[in-house]
Formats: sequence, C-alpha cells, structure tokens
Amino acid sequence: MSKDNKKVSIGGQALIEGIMMQGPKGAAMSVRLPSGEIETEQLELKKLKDKFKPAGWPLIRGIVNFVESMLFGFKCIEKSAEKAGLDDENIPEEEMSKLDKWLSDHFGPKMIAVISGIAMVLGFGLSFLLFVYLPTFLVDIVDKYIFKDALANLHPLFEGIMRMIIFVFYFYLVSLMPDIKRVFMYHGAEHKSIFCYENGLELTVENVKKQSRFHPRCGTSFIFVVIIISIFISSVLVVLFPKIDDVRLVWISIKLLIIPMTVALSYEFIKYAGSHDNILVKILSFPGLMMQRISTKEPTDDIIEVGIASLKAVLPDDVEDNN
Repeated sequence: MSKDNKKVSIGGQALIEGIMMQGPKGAAMSVRLPSGEIETEQLELKKLKDKFKPAGWPLIRGIVNFVESMLFGFKCIEKSAEKAGLDDENIPEEEMSKLDKWLSDHFGPKMIAVISGIAMVLGFGLSFLLFVYLPTFLVDIVDKYIFKDALANLHPLFEGIMRMIIFVFYFYLVSLMPDIKRVFMYHGAEHKSIFCYENGLELTVENVKKQSRFHPRCGTSFIFVVIIISIFISSVLVVLFPKIDDVRLVWISIKLLIIPMTVALSYEFIKYAGSHDNILVKILSFPGLMMQRISTKEPTDDIIEVGIASLKAVLPDDVEDNN
C-alpha cells in the first residue's frame, strides 16, 4: 500500500490495560486480559451528525465531538477496567475496606457506575478549581500586591500562562503514579501504531517501535490549543470592554461561557494541523507536543501488540475504499 493511501482518519485513547481506536470501520478496543491474552471488541459508536447533519458543520462539530468523545471514552475506560480485572467485583471480600463493603452491599453491580459518577463530579470540581479559579486568584494577588494593579489589561495573558504552568505541574505529579505511568505507555503505543500506519509501514512490533510517540492530533495538544485560543479571546474581550474583569465572579462566568467557542475553534485547528505542516501549525502545536513527553511513555512490546490489535480492528479491508 502506498503512503498516500495511508492518510485516513484514525484516532484513539489509552485505557486501563488497553487501547480504543476509531477509524473507517468504526470503533474497537483491545485489552490485555489477566490471562495474558488480548481481547478485541468492536464497539457501537453512535454519532449525532449521522442523524442531525448540522452537528457535523464546522465550529458546531467541535463541541459535539468533544462531548461525545468524553462520554464514549469514559464508558470505554469503565469497560477496560472490568476486562482487566480491576473492577471491585473481583476484589476478595477480606481485602475490601469498610467503605467498599458498604457500597457493595447497597449498590451491588451498580457500584462501579456510582463511584464513577461521584469521581466525575469531583473531577469537574477539581478542574474548575485548578484551571479556572486558581489562575485568576493568583494573578489578582500578584497584580494587587506586587504590581499595584498595573497589569489589568494583561490579566488574560498571565492567567493563561499560569493555567499552563498548573496544568503541566499537575500532569507531572500524576505521571509519577505507577498505574498512570502504565496508561501513559499505552498512550505512547497508540500514537506509535497510528504513525506506523500513516507512514505506510506494515503493522509489526519492530516497525511500531521506530515511530515517534508525539502526535499533533493528540488530546494533550488539543488542551494546549484550547488554552492558547482562550488567551486570545479573553484578551480581545478585555481590550473591547476594559472594565469586564473588574468583578471577578462575572469574569470567571464569562470565561466559562466562552468555553464552547474556544473548544470549537481548537477542534478546527487540530483537524487542520493533522493534514498541514506550516509555521502556524508548528508554533501552536509545539506546547502540546512537548507536553506529550509527560503524557506518553515508551511502550513495551506487549503493550505495542495491544495497540496493533486495536488499530487493525478499525482499518478498512481496502484502504482505497476510504479515499
């Protein structure tokens, strides 16, 4: 197969002991079972744009895709945890804490869903605190007590920089956890497998190992593009409406309201970056690519095998059918 024919839309996500891929043949996930075998499962992937065409229009599609990806990815992580034997049903009763036993007695099979729901709510709360409120609070303190309110028009810029610093530090701390490090190795295998395919090479462990683990369409790059574009939009608002950030609660609310626009523009850029290689793409993609040095790790051969299995499950039988 020629290299040109390899340029098809492939994306994925690292899971618990597995990888989910999306491609021309839909979605599939491969998980390394406790027995050592790789189990590959085709997944039902429903897209709103298939029923409602405007959901696939530029700008709108970014928001729709973001929400769909979060919900679908969350379900895949849950399923991979069950397959990998990490669900609470497989924990011996003598090893369960009092809280685990209480949850198991009251919720039974629904325990994982309940815990996951609570974790999601706490996760959103922590994200708001760390990446929305904290940067604004810190910049206000520094401006008030060090610069004597001389940086009012530069708040969006400094808040964005502070948000990047917090994000990188948070990711670094998370990456030190052994379980998360293994997920990051699957993340690296996902990228390497996709690169191997895009470069027109046969999907073998040796060929995949030679590929880069840094991919411009990665969700990590997307997050940095979101931050950069949010800085630009916030700066424009401050210039147009100089007093808009005087009331901090109002300013935080406005930043929350412009998130959909920021996500939409970021999605369009990432989609553009996937097929272009100009100076603008390189500049805006650079922070995300550097961040992938933390969010991806070099995978072992057994992890690469999972990446190859999940990728093969979503590839068209004839690449030219997708052109």
